[in-house]
Amino acid sequence: MPDAYRDDLAYIHDAGFGHFAREAGPVLVDAFRHGGFSRGLVVDLGCGSGILSKAVADAGYQVLGIDISEAMIALAQRRVPLGQFRTESLLTANIPPCIAVAAVGEVLNYLFDAGHSRAKLKALFWRIHQALAAGGLFLGDVAEPGRVPGGGALKNFWEGEDWVVLATSREDRRRRLLTREITSFRKVGEHYRREHEIHHQRLFSRPELARELRQAGFRVRILNGYGSLRFGPGHYGFLARKTI
Repeated sequence: MPDAYRDDLAYIHDAGFGHFAREAGPVLVDAFRHGGFSRGLVVDLGCGSGILSKAVADAGYQVLGIDISEAMIALAQRRVPLGQFRTESLLTANIPPCIAVAAVGEVLNYLFDAGHSRAKLKALFWRIHQALAAGGLFLGDVAEPGRVPGGGALKNFWEGEDWVVLATSREDRRRRLLTREITSFRKVGEHYRREHEIHHQRLFSRPELARELRQAGFRVRILNGYGSLRFGPGHYGFLARKTI
């Protein structure tokens, strides 16, 4: 597995950056109920620490979470003890028959899997469509060109009770590539431990993604947020339904 979201950054992400998964969970559960699904399996791709998985499980659905980070999977398993969780790439994971698939938190963009390509992403959409029951749902959000407004470097700083994160984001608009350099400090005992990770994302425009989802057989609605949470610049969501 790649060196991504190690123990400290996984802990920090869970503590301070779970808002997308937290807001997406009720959106998905509400869509189930309107779609007539009272039970069934939900596959949570890039499940992270299991925040969305827990919302789904608490609503009475089965959950399978898949993430490439072992540290994230450990957190998710503790949060949802009765859920199933696997450490593997979402691009190559087997997707069993299910009523919904979630891909929340820009997980489709990340290049943690060295084999990430548009062809593999398209193949994933087809496999998701095949796995879904009639009327099944595919919910997610994606980073697109313009994620760093104005170009150049975007620097951010966040802190919690026992952690601090510094992040610098740079967007290569010609290559449609986003790079985030993340330095984290987590309190362990009386001292803070420093870690550094570099994450790369391939950016996808909303017309491109919507077209590829439709080609796979989905009816697609573009989202500007989850619930009351609005997406920022260069960030959009989608809710796709299997129609054939």
